[in-house]
Amino acid sequence: MAAAADAFRALDEASLVEYIKATPALRAQLGEQLEGLAIKEVGDGNLNFVYIVAGPAGSFVIKQAIPYVRCIGTSWPLTKERAYFESLALKEHGSLCPNHVPQVYHFDRPMSLIAMRYLEPPHIILRKGLIAGIEYPLLAQHMSDYLARTLFFTSLLYHATLEHRHAVAEFCGNAELCRLTEQVVFSDPYMVSQYNRWTSPHLDHDVEAVRHDDILKIEVAELKSMFCERAQALIHGDLHTGSVMVTIDSTQVIDPEFAFYGPMGFDIGAFLGNLILAFFSQDGHADKDNDRTVYKRWILRMIEETWNLFHHKFVSLWNENFDGHGEAYLVGIYNKPELQLLVQKKYMTDLFHDALGFGAAKMIRRIVGVAHVEDFESISDETKRALCERRALDCAKTILKERRKFETISQVISVIQEISAP
Repeated sequence: MAAAADAFRALDEASLVEYIKATPALRAQLGEQLEGLAIKEVGDGNLNFVYIVAGPAGSFVIKQAIPYVRCIGTSWPLTKERAYFESLALKEHGSLCPNHVPQVYHFDRPMSLIAMRYLEPPHIILRKGLIAGIEYPLLAQHMSDYLARTLFFTSLLYHATLEHRHAVAEFCGNAELCRLTEQVVFSDPYMVSQYNRWTSPHLDHDVEAVRHDDILKIEVAELKSMFCERAQALIHGDLHTGSVMVTIDSTQVIDPEFAFYGPMGFDIGAFLGNLILAFFSQDGHADKDNDRTVYKRWILRMIEETWNLFHHKFVSLWNENFDGHGEAYLVGIYNKPELQLLVQKKYMTDLFHDALGFGAAKMIRRIVGVAHVEDFESISDETKRALCERRALDCAKTILKERRKFETISQVISVIQEISAP
């Protein structure tokens, strides 16, 4: 590893050209036509540098991990090895759901560098589309497919225990990124932390209320324990609406650098929770020409359809593979249809409640923690922004503390609507 560390150098536009010329896989992707390359740095995330490389005969994206948190600086070191786990997850999830994961062309571990398919325009980050009020008719269909396939086929419902433990062990090396999640999702929002920020002074009392809510803290502790201890499936680990690129008929999941074997509900909840944030932000983007009422209804429909379609697809995969080599529920033991139905009902109910809890925790951290979301941040009127954030925060706290009472996603939708009412 020392030699690998010595081989690392952060690239810029100029040095990237030389790197491409020296890398056969990348030259081939450009059809060996290296004249007139256009290179643009487009990374707007918190951690990495991202370059679009386009030539006359081909294109790709280069993503390079640097040894610190980009949005903070060198004062917050972070392992470059996250690029290795991202490449593994892209390849594994891509093999399971190739229609919704970009192809990896090249990985350079010493350089912490991945080259992958360029998702050309009109692909945009889903979060930006939600802010703009664009409807994506296939979003729930595509995301439920991605979630069902990536989570089922990397779980013990499909794996034998031995292969599962080997896979878990491989991803245990991504401990530093897991540690970062533990800090920013399950710890910092509930205490005084130098990195926390919020819309102040408007939300000062709301932040104090979070820090003094003992029931909330007990529930969060349970979620943190599950996050740290439950190696249920290979999860993306950061599946917010900024990790999805879309067009009207394409949905692509990107940036799985936080991937590890963890609780399935963390991925499902992250996506649903960010849709709920998008819903509560809409009043801040409304204007005299569009009050966003119709669009808010569409977002609620996407939340409901994503869970319901996921539930159907996941159970269907389970039924298709019940007699397979998955060792969670051995067919010699669970050998009656009525018993199998009971097992599935309990499993899916628990997963639903896990998703609600994790989704709510992800919502809270985006309002009172270190990394916020553009859905709210792009609302320039601070008073209006704070009102949107307060409603989202109240909703998240309610869902987190009462998640076991919900039996259907439609009941969750009702709570969202009640809290959003003027």
